[in-house]
Amino acid sequence: MTIFDSSSEKVSSPAPGPASLAGLRVLDLSRVLAGPWASQILGDLGADVLKIEHPEKGDDTRAWGPPNLQLSPGDQSHDAPSAYYLSCNRNKRSLAIDIAKPEGADLIRRLARVSDIVLENFKVDGLSRYGLDYESLKRENPALIYCSITGFGQTGPYASRGGYDFLIQGMSGLMSVTGQPEGTPGSEPLKVGVPVSDLFTGLYATVSVLAALHHRERTGEGQLIDCALLDTQIAVLANQGMNWLVGGQVPKRLGNGHPNVVPYRCFATADGHIIVAVGNDGQFRALCRLLGREDLLTDERFANNPGRQVNRVELEAALAESMAGWASADLIAALAGGGVPAGPINRIDQVFSDPQVVARGLVHQLETAGGTPVPIVGFPARLSRTPASYRRVPPPSRRADGRGVVRPAEPRSR
Repeated sequence: MTIFDSSSEKVSSPAPGPASLAGLRVLDLSRVLAGPWASQILGDLGADVLKIEHPEKGDDTRAWGPPNLQLSPGDQSHDAPSAYYLSCNRNKRSLAIDIAKPEGADLIRRLARVSDIVLENFKVDGLSRYGLDYESLKRENPALIYCSITGFGQTGPYASRGGYDFLIQGMSGLMSVTGQPEGTPGSEPLKVGVPVSDLFTGLYATVSVLAALHHRERTGEGQLIDCALLDTQIAVLANQGMNWLVGGQVPKRLGNGHPNVVPYRCFATADGHIIVAVGNDGQFRALCRLLGREDLLTDERFANNPGRQVNRVELEAALAESMAGWASADLIAALAGGGVPAGPINRIDQVFSDPQVVARGLVHQLETAGGTPVPIVGFPARLSRTPASYRRVPPPSRRADGRGVVRPAEPRSR
């Protein structure tokens, strides 16, 4: 069997210093997004990630294009995977294994013996038929940390159902608070523009894996981690969930309005829209003075946030009238200078040309062995001693490239 390793490919800015998770081995049996997002984070921080893919089709997201990577002329080292696949599979090697075959399942068991972490997102009991569930692999490697990501978790009446981000956004209540208010043009529940249920679950899975690693350092004991998309999305309802639990309020769709803070929304200008995010009374006073609306400051209805929340319709109408004649750039500059949080609503292309984004160096450039540039959005946190690094482009397809044969390592003492 051939392992696809892109470690020889060029990177634009290799990170100095040691890697936080160097020496850890991750066996990634997951596909699509939540699991691959978690394993990519672990890979960015230095772990050695081996991604297991289906021998015939690979990860489903390889085909989720266009757009696809545009290969340089003559580049035979790589396939042309989708942008979706590229977004969550860097810093990994890839191995094609049919786990339904006894020899394939046996190879996974051999790899699990020398791995620290297994990530998988099969349906509940989906891997037990092959002897690849936690209890089976625990017998092979008692120190193994086994993270299972499913739609609804390992227990409960929905446990056997498949879970998908869009479905979870609806079931979790997220879509009930996303979209234009009832009765206004375009009013209907809306999903968020990126698959946040998958992404949040990938983040919580990563946090849980790191917590389990710390526990293992102290005790030598591995464990099972049960991550569910529905559980995660309900957890990140945050203030909206607590509005119900504490206040008995069923949150409603408010468009771009905030359920608890006013004024905190987008406003139309002479040439577009801007966001104004007033978080306290001082900022509200600064906003009114800048707009020449001292009359609003003397109105007791708007003296504090509870009053502004009750009377949001009248207040926001008055502010909207005062902002309508400004050019967006001029108003943003004036508000920023006056200490009022404000900003534009950028298109994605504008995001990547924003001077702040450019200055932070979020976009990195990798390169395949055949010379095709592969842009990536890097790990967002900056670690002063053990920064993230970008060592491998997302692995090529299961097409043989002759770079090496899998040789499972010997078990390590811990």
